Amino acid sequence: MFHRLWSLIRDEVSGIAAARAVAEIARFHRIQASPGFRRAAEWVCEEAARAGLAAGMKSFPADTATHFWGAASFQEWDAHAATLYLIEPAESARKLADFRDLPLHLVARSLPFDGEAEVVVLEKGEEEAEYEGKDVAGKVVLARGNVRRVHDLAVVRRGALGLIYDGMTEHEPVRPAWDLPDAVQYTSFWWQGQKPHGFGFALSPRQGEVLRRLAREHPLRVRAHVDAALYGGWLEVVEAFIPGTTDEEILLVAHLCHPQPSANDNASGAAALLETARALAARIARGELPPPRRTIRFLWVPEITGSLAWLSSQEGRIPHLVAGLNLDMVGQDQEQCGSSLLVESPPEALPSFAGALLSRLRDLLLPEVQTFGGVGRYPLFRTADVPFGGGSDHYVFSDPSVGVPMPMLIQWPDRFYHTSADTPDRVDPRMLGRVAALSGLYAYWLAQAGEQEARWLARELSARFRQRVIAELQAAQTEADEKSAPGREEVRRRLEYRVGRHREALESIRRLAPVDVSPYQAADADFAAQEYRRVADDLPDRPLPAVPEVEGANWAPRRLLQGPAQPEERIARQDAATRDRWWEFQRRVRKRASALPALAEYWADGRRTVAEIAALIRYETGLEATALIAEYLRWLADLGLVE
Repeated sequence: MFHRLWSLIRDEVSGIAAARAVAEIARFHRIQASPGFRRAAEWVCEEAARAGLAAGMKSFPADTATHFWGAASFQEWDAHAATLYLIEPAESARKLADFRDLPLHLVARSLPFDGEAEVVVLEKGEEEAEYEGKDVAGKVVLARGNVRRVHDLAVVRRGALGLIYDGMTEHEPVRPAWDLPDAVQYTSFWWQGQKPHGFGFALSPRQGEVLRRLAREHPLRVRAHVDAALYGGWLEVVEAFIPGTTDEEILLVAHLCHPQPSANDNASGAAALLETARALAARIARGELPPPRRTIRFLWVPEITGSLAWLSSQEGRIPHLVAGLNLDMVGQDQEQCGSSLLVESPPEALPSFAGALLSRLRDLLLPEVQTFGGVGRYPLFRTADVPFGGGSDHYVFSDPSVGVPMPMLIQWPDRFYHTSADTPDRVDPRMLGRVAALSGLYAYWLAQAGEQEARWLARELSARFRQRVIAELQAAQTEADEKSAPGREEVRRRLEYRVGRHREALESIRRLAPVDVSPYQAADADFAAQEYRRVADDLPDRPLPAVPEVEGANWAPRRLLQGPAQPEERIARQDAATRDRWWEFQRRVRKRASALPALAEYWADGRRTVAEIAALIRYETGLEATALIAEYLRWLADLGLVE
């Protein structure tokens, strides 16, 4: 079923050509809604057309009035020059940053400025207490904390002129503190829902430490120049397709944005997608593959914003989108970056065949080298299957209110993520080739799948479900003597949840062909019940986990807009006290799991109560977070996004 198709696509793909495309894309400063992004989009569009695809660009308003469902657009931004000089103490005067040397030195969407200012040094700058006794009005604040938070406290509330950021987010274990002392982190302002204020520069941790040491003995003064502009403009989505013979489509997406160079994030995904499209088009043009039944559509977008813009303009097409795939940060040299190639499943609120299919096809990559004894094969790269985590374009498409099941291929963690060190030399052509071939196999197989393929896929889902049931029940039995282990009734309820998700995933196969999946649904439910009975007596008889009583647990939130809520614009229009509460809430969410808000939205259908949503998320993630989920849904209600 796969091997001839796999060899045709694998042998057509060139990882070296994809790596060259990464280097080309990395030349552009690709801030969302900017001339630099537009030039990169034009380059991708030209390459897609040169490869024989029907290709074009769609433009969407980048202004303060437009919304894409619940997401606010934003103004186009262009920067021509920016410099930052330390001028006092005079004996230490030097140039600190130059946009021409490294565009990342300028915080994206900074406003024009030309002048001198005193520097006030803070640690993180995220707490009100840090500003006590300090006058920052008319000055520049040096801080390591979250740029949006520091900007709110220092510039919006206290009249600072701008910021100097010298932080570097840690990503243990691949990027501990001070692992990249000379890199500069990607930073950005977002002027959604608030009046633009000020400018910002980003320095490396080493540069920041030098300034901090100087400040202990001398006042600091800088001269800043920013030649930039915000204005009503456009943001672009590049679209290419291989036409099918039906009105159904398979959709592949990669985001094209981020500052220069941003090679792995995400020039690698954009380049791999381009190579996938070229390889399929070439095989079809030569008659080595028949034209697909379903159209295969390729999108290069500004991350999340572009997906929302495209979808909100294509609402009539959405029911015809059978499944998708998101490519984000796929090209890493694993030895340099510390990454693993991950297959991230869609959320369980949208059960589907898509994640299991991608995982099964990924396994074709694994037998790369033979064992010493010649009786087995194994891969030379790290890979894993992981649950939904969000944070990229699949988070939009896989929202049940949109309903396009979209797994993601990503490499994570990445030592150089969101820094100036994310350069093309961190990219592995072999990995790009693997991903481009896998993406092509996934897209073309789905594009031509009929009854035979649908029946095979039903058996594949059934086999995977049974393996998971056995593994989870064995784990419950193994952990039975642990104090934190689930009791018999909790295990039964988890299994009941799993059966329900599997039943709907099997049903999704009918998008490919009108096959009868009910025998699998019934037989697999019986199998799960039988396996549970085999171990039930060995499980502890413990009460169900205590669920905290929270206000509003019995109300059933109904979402008012299609797609993810995107509440930040509305938060920015609130008073300072409300913004402070939102900041504290977001910090608690990040400490627990950043995916929780998205999962809460996905399960909210106007029928399930908050308590029921929290229980479903507990089964999906293993996390008890009723209070956080209830609080988030109350936020959305207060902001007019759910009722």
